[in-house]
Amino acid sequence: MQISCIAIDDEPLALSKLEGFISKVPDLKLIRTFDNAIEAIGWLKENNSDLIFLDIRMEQLTGIQFLEATGSNARIILTTAYDQYAIKGFELNVTDYLLKPFSFQRFVQAVNKVMEYFSQKNDTSQSSKKTDGYIFIKTEYRFERVDIDDILYIEGMKDYLRIICKSRKIMTLQSFRKVEESLPANKFCRVHKSFIVALDKIKSIERGVILIADQRIPISNTYKEIFFSKIKL
Repeated sequence: MQISCIAIDDEPLALSKLEGFISKVPDLKLIRTFDNAIEAIGWLKENNSDLIFLDIRMEQLTGIQFLEATGSNARIILTTAYDQYAIKGFELNVTDYLLKPFSFQRFVQAVNKVMEYFSQKNDTSQSSKKTDGYIFIKTEYRFERVDIDDILYIEGMKDYLRIICKSRKIMTLQSFRKVEESLPANKFCRVHKSFIVALDKIKSIERGVILIADQRIPISNTYKEIFFSKIKL
């Protein structure tokens, strides 16, 4: 999967650093760079980008004003030397906030969040509705049949998964990805790096926390948009 991106920053050195970091990530394709937000808005009226690296303090139009003005559906990673804009940025649903000077490792962490978003989105749009009402889970030396309608949620616990059903708990060493791919995407959603939930088993959602049975399950920023789109909120 390749993600197209643009970079907006009025500092030539900062823009050059971003270009260098982007070039090191094979899954990123840099389309354009801009030294002001106004020009970028004009370009976005005729073009699309999956991801925008956006500086905040710029002349003429700030990064925050850009976010408030543009109708782009692109993922946003803010890049700035000023940390006081973090809360405002996340209110505008940015994916991550890179505080200058940031390392390549920190840059990759931010990009990985974007990759995860598009991976989840693709899984949702491309997955076919499964007609089977069960899956098989490997436990120790046998495979156990698990009825899909019995699953409440799945929790990752270091080296293994715990599948919580209505009447039992099943432990498996199968990977999160393998189990997730075996579940119908219209009935289940990953909401945290450690949790997959059955959508029809949710009792309530409050302040970023899901209640299923007596378990409180957090919704992380990485997965919240996909989750809320699935439950149509």
